[in-house]
Amino acid sequence: MELVRPSLEHVAGYIDARERGFSFDMNPAPAAIAAITAEIKADPAKYIATVEDLNPVGRTVTLPDGTEVPRLPQYTRWMWDGEFAGVITFRWQRGTTDLPPTCHGHIGYAVVAWKRRLGYATQALHDMLELPRQEGLAFVDITTTPDNVGSQQVMLSNGAEYVDQYENTYADDADHRLLNRYRIML
Repeated sequence: MELVRPSLEHVAGYIDARERGFSFDMNPAPAAIAAITAEIKADPAKYIATVEDLNPVGRTVTLPDGTEVPRLPQYTRWMWDGEFAGVITFRWQRGTTDLPPTCHGHIGYAVVAWKRRLGYATQALHDMLELPRQEGLAFVDITTTPDNVGSQQVMLSNGAEYVDQYENTYADDADHRLLNRYRIML
């Protein structure tokens, strides 16, 4: 498995994974996933041009409750093993390790269901940590729900330490209200 930049070369694999149920969207409702997938299929080049945004001045992100917030600079990499296997992102605010209250971690990742338990997320997180180092961060925070033992193991395998548990007031369902925060010192 390697991390690749989202590209036209790999977009067909990403679309295929979405059509098979994979989503890394903030609104995981099936109708929303289908609409975004249709947009990507209609203009893959447009999607590729916007998926990684290091200078998002004036761009926003819509939260599940409909609130629009400023988009943070973000690196995006796809996990690739000959086909799309998952996604990992790193987002931050320049000049600080602080994140706005609407962003619950510097790094987020997801592996397609049919490739889980192969160590891909652990390797992807390890490889992705180079980018926050290059951006001068002293640490990254990563969050997960208390019941997501697999994600917690991925973080712990990369040297994370448990920080705290807090309520995600931006969650759109009760299952995602509590989050555990972990920190990896760089």
